[in-house]
Parts: sequence; structure tokens; C-alpha cells
Amino acid sequence: MDDRAALSQDMSSKVRLSTAIVTASYAPDFERCRLLCETLDRYVTGADHHYILVEGRDVALFRQLEGPGRTVVDERDLLPRWLHVIDDPLSLFRRRIWLSWRTKPLRGWHVQQLRRIAIAAHVPHEVLVYIDSDVAFLKPFDCRRFQRNGHVRLFRRSDAMGGWLPGNQKVWSQNAAEALGISAPVISPYDYIATLIAWRSASARDMCARIEDTHGRGWIEVLGTTRKFSECMLYGRFVDEVLDGDGHFHGAEEFCRVHWLGHAMSDEEFHDFVATMAPEQVAIGMQSFIGTDLGRIRRLVEA
Repeated sequence: MDDRAALSQDMSSKVRLSTAIVTASYAPDFERCRLLCETLDRYVTGADHHYILVEGRDVALFRQLEGPGRTVVDERDLLPRWLHVIDDPLSLFRRRIWLSWRTKPLRGWHVQQLRRIAIAAHVPHEVLVYIDSDVAFLKPFDCRRFQRNGHVRLFRRSDAMGGWLPGNQKVWSQNAAEALGISAPVISPYDYIATLIAWRSASARDMCARIEDTHGRGWIEVLGTTRKFSECMLYGRFVDEVLDGDGHFHGAEEFCRVHWLGHAMSDEEFHDFVATMAPEQVAIGMQSFIGTDLGRIRRLVEA
């Protein structure tokens, strides 16, 4: 059964799990996050609330985006007090660094992942849909596509880890196994990393408990000691190899087309990028570090 058939089946089902959208962001991505919120409000249904997770000093800025269905969450309400953030002198104070005696120094991308995991213990919603702040929706999307008869869709890309891969997927997979106490395989054949995915909140909480039971210390300490981790890889391996898929079903379709690497796009390249989206893709993600002008993205999205 494909995802469209699953949506039709679930919409006729009496089982409907409460759902929240979760976005981790920071001040340099504020305007991109504003565009995400505008397109979410325009196109996305099936979610009960939207949480934006930010560093404490960014809360006041992001409060502009709050409304009846959207809340800004201070990371200090999610993460332990012993994790302290300062301006990094090694970057001439341009970047931030999170320090403690219990972890290695952590960067923003590490802490954004910790926020996304931690939020599961602080909200009542049964399903969490994760969307990056540099995503914009172009088409209607119903979050019930992540549900099927009370089960939650786990994104899984099959046979993805065999050959050479850019980035650290294999390291992240190996470190996920170590964190979760999985002896074999050391590296999973599956890749679970994508934008616009869903987790079951209870399973995320169980994942954290599993890490703590395995290592005898807090899950943030465990992950912060390795530094090389992926929350998507952790969750995917936990569901498949510890829970044996309980409460989930698999899906390989990617709902968001992402421009991960490369150069900033021209208008023509951007139009081609959108025109060649797969039928199931409803959103685009333009990685902010690539440098594509936000004004250009906004004009083309609105057009």
C-alpha cells in the first residue's frame, strides 16, 4: 500500500493520534522560519500545534511568530541546567558553543538535535512531525499521511549504506548502535535521515530510557560525549532493532525535496528544481548555508 492509499484508509479510520509539528531554529534563520510558518498556515492540515525550539537568547525574536496554534519553546526548559552556552572565542565570538563537564563542547547543530529529542518528554501530543526551519511548503499536505490505523510512519531508505556516502551516515549509524546497546549489525543497511518525518512521542521517550539504561547515565551525556550522532539514525535504529517496528510502518517516499549541497541557485535553476519535484513532494528545503537569497526564494514560492 502506498502513502496515498494509506492516507485514504486512515481518514476513514476511527484512530487518530494527536499531532504536533516541531521546528528547531536559531536567529540567523528567523526569516526562513517566518516563511515556513506562513506556508505551513497556508498548506498544512492535520496538526494540532506547532512548536519552535530555540536558544534562550532567541526567544524574544521568535515570539513574533507565536499565535493560537504556535508556541516558541526556550531550550532551557528542555535541556539540563549544567549545559551552558557562550559565544565561542575561537570563532571570534561569531558562533555559539555549549559547554559542560559532562560532554564534549557542542555546536548549534548538536544542540538542535538534542532539543528535537527532548521535546517528546514535554508535550502531550502522540505524534511529532519534524520540519526544518529552511523548508517552505508549495502544495497542500495533511499530516495524517504519517498515520495508519494508529501506527506512525517511519521514514526508511533501504539498502542505502552499502557504498560510499557523503557525510557521516555510517559513523552516525555505528554510534547509534553503541548508544542503544545494539551489538550487530554495527552499521545498519538503512538510512533514516530526511526532512519532513514523524516520530511517535512515546517511542522517543523509550529511546532515551534505553540509552540511559544501557550506559547508566543521562542520554544527553551519552550523545554529547560522542558528538557524532544523528537523531534520525538513533530513532530509526531504535524502532527497527529494539522495538522490532512496534507501532510503526515504513515509508520511503520523501515529501520534501532538499537542496543539500552545491551553489546558490539562479532563478532558472530554482524553477527547474521545483518543476522536477516528485509527485509526492509538497515542500522544498534550501539549506541556509548554501547562500540562496531568501528574497528570491520568497518571490518564487509566492509566485
